Amino acid sequence: MAEQFKAFSISHKLAPLDLRERIALSEEESKSLLLKIRDVFHLQEALVLSTCNRTEIYYTSLEDQSEALVKLLSAEKGISSEQIMPFVESYTAEQEAVNYLFEVAVGLHSQVVGDLQIPNQIKNAYQWCADMEMAGPFLHRLMHTVFFVNKRVFQETAFRDGAASTSYAAVDTIESFLPLLPDPKILVLGLGEIGQDVVRTLCDKGYTNFVISNRTLTKSQNIADELGLAVMPFEEVREKLSDFDIVISSVRADEPVIDIELVRSLTQKSVKYFIDLSVPRSIARGIEHLPGMVVYDLDDIQKKTNEALEKRMASVADVKRIIVEAEADFADWSDQMVVSPTIQKLKGALETIRKQEMAKYMKSLSEEEAVKMDKITASMMQKVIKLPILQLKAACKRGEAETLIDVLNDLFNLEKVEA
Repeated sequence: MAEQFKAFSISHKLAPLDLRERIALSEEESKSLLLKIRDVFHLQEALVLSTCNRTEIYYTSLEDQSEALVKLLSAEKGISSEQIMPFVESYTAEQEAVNYLFEVAVGLHSQVVGDLQIPNQIKNAYQWCADMEMAGPFLHRLMHTVFFVNKRVFQETAFRDGAASTSYAAVDTIESFLPLLPDPKILVLGLGEIGQDVVRTLCDKGYTNFVISNRTLTKSQNIADELGLAVMPFEEVREKLSDFDIVISSVRADEPVIDIELVRSLTQKSVKYFIDLSVPRSIARGIEHLPGMVVYDLDDIQKKTNEALEKRMASVADVKRIIVEAEADFADWSDQMVVSPTIQKLKGALETIRKQEMAKYMKSLSEEEAVKMDKITASMMQKVIKLPILQLKAACKRGEAETLIDVLNDLFNLEKVEA
């Protein structure tokens, strides 16, 4: 029985944020886990994908290893596996697991449909498993097919058009007026889930000239250390607000953190832009009426995300069609992999017969005659083997390869031939 591709997932669909944060894996942790998967379970191919919204392991195995791998993950992260298991989704049929990987990789299962970050996260996960020599022929071929699908989705559909997340829409809004602000100074207030997404989106887009601030200084410092950013203590925000051209706030508070009197007191050198992503608002109403002040609230931002999501959802059918086409091509290749050892053994058996027969006559032949004979017999062997190979590949598509493999094994005693 051949090994089958399988997967399990702990994602935002079932698992709460605090659990996802506790089991998230860094690059080094992912690589360490891959080595343990190889050494403990003796698996030859595995890929670990870990983002803020999901931690997943894809692997080839004869049996479902989900529960055992979850226990390994829990031991690595110092958390009981019993806390994780209720949120695990397993994909134990190969076609189901392959389809799930394709859909994850293009962003169909992302919290924000068509997530722009997931293709790079998939590439990183693949690079790490290749670094750990945990990618064999199956995974190499599968991942390159995934990359080809992503390329087609980008080129042929509107699935990744526009800014469909709050953080991307906020940064997209900033970019709409950047031509008016040479080298703007940006302040990000609040580092909850939305605030962190904004910070990471700014970093992904190459912004460096911005400062972060949060009521809990240690949280600011941890994120700043991770991403190499500058931190401003929250109590200094009011005093230093005039230093910034753009303020993005997602602070949760009963009263606005930035009020009209504070903004009115600022020394006005140029237009200032405020983006308020908070509910209730953290930037006071009416500031937009002050001279030189422009305010975008959550409704403005979400209008952009809704428009982008509508376009993306309209493209889902096209994305799934591309995936189906890719899966069919990959399935053909995968099926042919089953008969590949038999083909190699058959070639080896016929090559052995050819060389044995050649050896009987080589002494009586001149060098020129020997070369001609070698070419003629090699050509004959290729013609003889062509039909069995075509029949094997056709049998794969019909699901009848095993019967033909058995016949060839009996005819040519292939069990004794090395592939």
